[in-house]
Amino acid sequence: MKSTQSPATGTTATAEKFDGFTDEERGAMKARAQELKASARRASRADKAAEDEAAVLAKIAEMQESDRVMAERIHAVIRAAVPDLAPKLWYGMPAYAKDGKVVCFFQSAQKFNARYATFGFSDKANLDDGTMWPASFALKELTAQDEARIGSLVKRAVS
Repeated sequence: MKSTQSPATGTTATAEKFDGFTDEERGAMKARAQELKASARRASRADKAAEDEAAVLAKIAEMQESDRVMAERIHAVIRAAVPDLAPKLWYGMPAYAKDGKVVCFFQSAQKFNARYATFGFSDKANLDDGTMWPASFALKELTAQDEARIGSLVKRAVS
């Protein structure tokens, strides 16, 4: 005679909310997924480059005034210093890529409700200097000296 056993019942899912990511982080991940989908749909490289730059400029235009002013200046500095870097959105932030890989980015203060904006470099940037070097900078405002330093760092990052 065979014994019939009912399948074991597992624990039921609880209605608890996973608190691992903030709303801003989840928003950034959703933005990145949309960026990847949009990139896959584009036809030519020229179309992609034009649409990417337009998307970056539109994102900059959406920023609060203090961040917008800095992002516009940083965009101009990067485009002048290294015209070959391609503007693109990266996790909903203006970023600049070489051969499809993000080298540097601007993150507005409002993006993650921070008290300052951030200009940073990815691990693709050639900024290695010994065993430790800065990979991002807090920005409250931009001076001419800051702009010159950013231009110099971006040039070095892609060398």
